[in-house]
Amino acid sequence: MPRWRHLAARLRALVPSDCPLCAGRSQGGMLCAACEDAVCRTARNPPDLGLPWRCARCALPLPEHDTACPDCDGLAPAFSRTIIAFDYAPPADALVLQLKNGRRYGRADLLGNLLAEAVRHQAQPLEPGTVVVPIPASSASLRRRGFNPAAEIARALGRDLGLPVRHDLLRRSREQAKQSGLGRLGRREAVRGLYACAPQARGLRVGLVDDVMTTGSTLHAAAAALRMAGAASVVALAVARTPGQFPAGLRARPRAECRN
Repeated sequence: MPRWRHLAARLRALVPSDCPLCAGRSQGGMLCAACEDAVCRTARNPPDLGLPWRCARCALPLPEHDTACPDCDGLAPAFSRTIIAFDYAPPADALVLQLKNGRRYGRADLLGNLLAEAVRHQAQPLEPGTVVVPIPASSASLRRRGFNPAAEIARALGRDLGLPVRHDLLRRSREQAKQSGLGRLGRREAVRGLYACAPQARGLRVGLVDDVMTTGSTLHAAAAALRMAGAASVVALAVARTPGQFPAGLRARPRAECRN
């Protein structure tokens, strides 16, 4: 990335602004400290603070630590683990929608920054030499929006973490209908063989970026293409994780009081 873009980003971060969620005082279009803690706390802290347990592979919130993950059941994801910034639920989901549907392009910097902070909070950091690869958008999505949200988030993430962003490694092998009305099995089938990967991925450690992870099917299909091309490892990096649906009789354990 050109040096002037790094400088511009640093200067922009110092400009006073309103928090996108509460309209309180903030800087650079970012969340205020209180909103950032409220939105990202469950993704950044372990369950022993009374927070939800998560699948070790796909970061899905689980009612209990030994609950089978419905999104990984019967499927060994091609990515080794998932890092998320927050759960896709109000009010944080509005930040993603403002970027994707409202064309609030500045939200890409915010979401990339929150994802970068999630990476920094990990006990296991990304491996040295990791490259950032965004999920490619469909032609229909590009025509409708004029940009790829995952690519814009990846750009901001790479800048904040000092990692190279590669747009040349992954491409769609075909177009497909929207997945919004499909269930888990339908989504898995719909994305089978959807992505192709360049041979230059061989030996690379990849951080695979998407805006919202719903069942993990899209990230799995893209990661599978990268691994088939010889990528050494793939970590899924999603801004937001959609909470799963569990049987009515399976309830989440009560949250404990947080002790300072």
